Amino acid sequence: MKLVTCLLAAALLLAGVGASHAAVRIADDRGGQIGSYVIKFQRLHSSGQSVIIDGLCASACTIVLGAVPHGKICVTPRATFGFHAAYDFGINGRTFTDREATRMLYSMYPTPVQRWIATRGGLTPQMIFLRGKQLQAMYQPC
Repeated sequence: MKLVTCLLAAALLLAGVGASHAAVRIADDRGGQIGSYVIKFQRLHSSGQSVIIDGLCASACTIVLGAVPHGKICVTPRATFGFHAAYDFGINGRTFTDREATRMLYSMYPTPVQRWIATRGGLTPQMIFLRGKQLQAMYQPC
């Protein structure tokens, strides 16, 4: 009986140490395909984990801002978000701006981030960076 009681107590203790207490650190992520990041961050959202931004989070990585609840994201002084228009490759291998994907990407961002992007001319092929005091004003510091 003692063994069953000990196992039950251990299980209850372990249940209290769930994924929601863990944190995922993002640093030096240059992004990639939007679809894979949507899936990645939906899983992160479902896990309840917090996110620490501690370095560059650019391109599709910025989807984290819309996928993970605002209160689950914190930023270090090194945190930097890099935004640009979505692009795709044409039949000749050259890149072109994908307007539909850009609209979808923009719509994923929280309103304060959308406003910040809009005041800088919107999402264009040129990268714009959100960091420092402006970023610290939008997200809690780590």
